[in-house]
Amino acid sequence: MRSLDDILEEYEFLDGDERYRLLIELGRELEDMPDALKTDATLVRGCSASVWVYPTQGEGEKLHFLADSNAAITKGIVALVLAAVQDRPAAEVAAMDVAEALGPFDLKKQLSSNRTQGVPNMIALVREHAARLAAAA
Repeated sequence: MRSLDDILEEYEFLDGDERYRLLIELGRELEDMPDALKTDATLVRGCSASVWVYPTQGEGEKLHFLADSNAAITKGIVALVLAAVQDRPAAEVAAMDVAEALGPFDLKKQLSSNRTQGVPNMIALVREHAARLAAAA
């Protein structure tokens, strides 16, 4: 997975439709999530499209997530969120302001509110999992 900084560098040079294409490309690059993991328990509430996030055990105390969406652009937004937190230590992610890390992408301005409404819920889910792992360490 590309780093958030690398994605932002490319994103800043693009406009409109090209940014949509980049998001779609990022979504395609996500690690495959088996259909068996796409359950009500892994469904992120509040998203206009279906979004599933499943935490797996990364190396050591690092977080690793599988995720998917049934909508291409939404899946790209999911990939952006994961780029901010994937394979980082749980304590770091628990203390991180993920929304701030995504701030330079200005998603609310670039995308419809329907496409971004579930982002806070996904961030909350990721941070809650990170906090649980960090507390258990």
